[in-house]
Amino acid sequence: MKALKLSTVLLVLYSSTLLVCDEKLENYISETKKEQFRYDYQKNEAESSKLRDSWIAPLNLNYSYSKSNPYSDEQISENASIKMDQPIFQSGGIYYGIKFAEASKIYADYSIDVAKRKLIKDAVSLLMQIKQIDLKREKQNLLIKNAEISLAQKKEDYLSGQLDSGFLDSAIIERNQLIQALYDIETSKERLISKFNAISDMDYKDAAVPKLRTLTQKEFLDENIVLTMSQSEIEKNRYFTDVTMAKYLPKVNLVAGYNWDKSDAIFQFGPNEKDYYNVGFKANLPLDINSFRDMESSKVDYMKSKLAVEDRKRELRAIYEQVMQNIQNLEKKKQLSIENRDIYERLLADTKQLFEAGYKAEFDVELMQNSVEIQKSDVNIFEIDKQLELLTLYEMYKNEI
Repeated sequence: MKALKLSTVLLVLYSSTLLVCDEKLENYISETKKEQFRYDYQKNEAESSKLRDSWIAPLNLNYSYSKSNPYSDEQISENASIKMDQPIFQSGGIYYGIKFAEASKIYADYSIDVAKRKLIKDAVSLLMQIKQIDLKREKQNLLIKNAEISLAQKKEDYLSGQLDSGFLDSAIIERNQLIQALYDIETSKERLISKFNAISDMDYKDAAVPKLRTLTQKEFLDENIVLTMSQSEIEKNRYFTDVTMAKYLPKVNLVAGYNWDKSDAIFQFGPNEKDYYNVGFKANLPLDINSFRDMESSKVDYMKSKLAVEDRKRELRAIYEQVMQNIQNLEKKKQLSIENRDIYERLLADTKQLFEAGYKAEFDVELMQNSVEIQKSDVNIFEIDKQLELLTLYEMYKNEI
């Protein structure tokens, strides 16, 4: 009856780890974390707008007021002016500057997305590990029960003179080591809960864990947020190369201004208040000894970013292959546990028959029942290990889980 109850508990624990999650990914992180990311996006928007409009020159508004008495008579002078020095042609620099600002925003947004996805992955990973450690704790309790059964049997054999004291000492040590390991598991769980609570508002007891499916390599690469970010960097660097080149090409600025002066000086000739304007244009062609080096440097960054994408693809393929290899090994371990479970189930059936016939003790039945449940726990633990491996891929997968 106890074994049946324990089996039910394990099934509930494992089932809770396989719920298909209807929550949005963002819900796994706390409101304060989400708010911080929102501020990051807002700042990125503001910086991008500032960069996009940086070609628009400011209007300079000036005003001065002075009072003096050089000839014992007080004199007041006022001056106001508006001046503009606005670029209207920069050999494509204005256009490429705007495109560079747009590309920079896209790249920066992806950078935030990557950081945000990593935090979500950490939260889901911690949640999975908490669910898994519950299974490990139940398994450890079963191992302790089996050790206690073994200890009781050895104690009887020792007292009847059929067993040396060294075997009894070994059984006591083994039981104590298993109990100490249980304490370590409980400590690990508390640490995981603490880390989870630091980044999520969810109650880990009620939080659903997403069931992840296996991705193909094509899906992993085609919808990879890290790779997309690297590709956006190519576009950003390409426009920056054009912006850099435009700095050393001819420029034309519209120049305009308006001035107003007022003075009540005694010896002033002409009206004491006047205003005038000026309008025109100016052309500029910078001849800089470092122009070629500057353009070459930006071009190198562009070419390097293109190579970085290919290098990133290679890294991502290696990550995918490693995850798939790890999953294959976990499947082998899982299959072995299933085979062991089947063996113990057959042994349990035989032991029950022998117990009913009076050839086996109740301890023997309980020992076999616990061994069956231990193997079931291992199957579920390996399944969560598989989910944790897949989570490595989903951290970089753009689509929702």
